[in-house]
Amino acid sequence: MILGLSTSAFTTFHVVLSLIGIVAGLVAVIGMLGSRTLDGWTAIFLGTTILTSVTGFFFPVDKVLPSHVVGVISLVVLAAAVLALYIYRLRGSWRWIYAATATLALYLNVFVLVVQGFLKVPFLHAPAPGGSEPPFVIAQGIVLVAFIALGFVATRSFHPESRTKIFVS
Repeated sequence: MILGLSTSAFTTFHVVLSLIGIVAGLVAVIGMLGSRTLDGWTAIFLGTTILTSVTGFFFPVDKVLPSHVVGVISLVVLAAAVLALYIYRLRGSWRWIYAATATLALYLNVFVLVVQGFLKVPFLHAPAPGGSEPPFVIAQGIVLVAFIALGFVATRSFHPESRTKIFVS
């Protein structure tokens, strides 16, 4: 039992949070490309991604695992994103800090998704049972390059203060 749930139910809850975070994060980051903050999607992304990282620490283990390291890094990155967006309101350099940290947080969530896919999905696990074989490395390399490019473009193009606001009276 974890927090009153069976391990299976807690795992399902953790995975659902992660998948919601990934989908909302993709929408939020794509919004950045058009200088939009998409407040609802962004709040869902940040909230579920924080909860995903936090719930990852509740699984019973007897040593620190790589997933714990990724979880700590993710929480630090998410803290910077939350500060940039909600405390500093994207003023000055906080704009690019937010864009970079939000994209990095999304990447970390997708990184873990790929790891878990290769561990748990039979057709992915078969060619890379140890998690270091070429199919796994190639998949993670593609994800990394895609997110570096996405992060670069999002950071350069995210200027929500320059969007013209239209008010209907």
